[in-house]
Amino acid sequence: MPRVVCVGDLMVDVLAQLPAPLAVGSDTPAPVTFCGGGAAANVASWLAAAGSSVTFVGRVGADAAGRETVARLRTAGVDPAVSVDAALPTGCCIVLVDADGERTMVPSAGANANLAAMDVAAVLPPDADALYVSGYALFQPGARPFAIEAMSYARGQGWLVAVDAASAAPLEAAGRDAFSRWVGQPALVFANEDEARVLADGAADATVPQLAAQFSEAVVKRGAAGAIWSDGTTVVSAPAKAVPVLDTTGAGDAFAAGFLHARLSGGTPAQWLAAGAELAAVAVQRVGARPTSDRPTSAER
Repeated sequence: MPRVVCVGDLMVDVLAQLPAPLAVGSDTPAPVTFCGGGAAANVASWLAAAGSSVTFVGRVGADAAGRETVARLRTAGVDPAVSVDAALPTGCCIVLVDADGERTMVPSAGANANLAAMDVAAVLPPDADALYVSGYALFQPGARPFAIEAMSYARGQGWLVAVDAASAAPLEAAGRDAFSRWVGQPALVFANEDEARVLADGAADATVPQLAAQFSEAVVKRGAAGAIWSDGTTVVSAPAKAVPVLDTTGAGDAFAAGFLHARLSGGTPAQWLAAGAELAAVAVQRVGARPTSDRPTSAER
């Protein structure tokens, strides 16, 4: 059984399924769901669903939301190594999902921005097969030192280091050179097409080899168009599964989890991509960013 450590964000998602375009300056009545979120916590939950042994390392506030989010991780089969911040609240994200399933996020990092208050040697387990780091942990100055030290620790232990580029806007604000310096080598980098354009030049089939040469291994997620993997020498592409799309929140996290579980279990790049596509297809057919074992609560407005 693969053992993975996930480092980064743990959030409460407040998700609204918009039945029509947002009426700016007015009201848009919509179903509202409260559920677990945060890219690293989502990946941890999907990895556990895939069959990996998972430890999540992160930070929450000293509040009811923090206790609930940690309980959700345990319910999903994840071992939480979570510290409590006395000053900052648990992170929260407003997620607006349009009628086509596309999501737009308004995050407030909260305690996630203070990961550096934790001690890497004290919270990371001595043995694992891989470390996954959410790019959001690199974008926050108060979390970045911990994430960078965790990657150094993992490489020293001989673990695979995987990093998700997270989001195009903060990635562009940070700059490709800074992101590359923070991530280092070797690393497996996940990026969607917008993020890949920030980190490299050209279309997806051209940027994947560039990213692989830059980091050592890369996957570009292209939504309904599938995904492409490269190690700098070989390029492999695979289609997405054609399924009805309800909500794309967490689909990229599910893909990364499926890919990582398969990658650590053996097989071929085509099989890794197919495993990622399988979990992503499950994710887009349900509301929220987590597997069904992480049951949300709902409120209608």
